[in-house]
Parts: sequence; structure tokens; C-alpha cells
Amino acid sequence: MPKLKRIDTDEEIGEITDKQLDFLVDQLEEEHDEDQDYFVDKDTLELLSDNGADPELLALLEKALGDDDSMDIAWE
Repeated sequence: MPKLKRIDTDEEIGEITDKQLDFLVDQLEEEHDEDQDYFVDKDTLELLSDNGADPELLALLEKALGDDDSMDIAWE
């Protein structure tokens, strides 16, 4: 299963399903074909929610973001 982590703190966010990863890759901007990191803020979470994100994925990202304004995440 793919795992998400915060790049800035190197903390693991958690495991996600392949379907959830596909959704993130489809929704978030990549700088190149092999890009595996993304900028996430509250607006990003709202966009994901509006576009039908899995509630468990949203909860995982919201928890990881916490009180921070933004975070950079990566998957492996």
C-alpha cells in the first residue's frame, strides 16, 4: 500500500489505498511525470472534498495538516 509522509517533518501520515493515491495524483499538480510530492493547504483540502475525495483520505490529510497553514507531502 502507498504511504504518505510530510516532507517538512519527515513524519509518516499513513497508508492509503491505490484508489486514494490515484485520486490524489489526478487532482493535484505535478511538476513532471515522476513527481511524487504535493503542496497541501486548507484550500487544497476543500478542493479535494468538492471533487469527491474519500472521507478517510480527507481526514488523514486534515489531521496531518493540523494547525499549520500548509504542508508538502510525498508518497512512496
